[in-house]
Amino acid sequence: MNVIMEKCKRCLVCIGVCPVQAISDKDGKVSIDKSVCLECGCCASSCPNKAIEY
Repeated sequence: MNVIMEKCKRCLVCIGVCPVQAISDKDGKVSIDKSVCLECGCCASSCPNKAIEY
């Protein structure tokens, strides 16, 4: 399961690479909708801050 950690800098690269738009930026926090997430790892591998645990 993918988890966005506290060290997220909100660069929003992950939002652009998610093939199913499971990642959103709301109220100053990036989150993953686990009901939509495919757990493909695209977000984790694209995160320049290594803030997504896959």
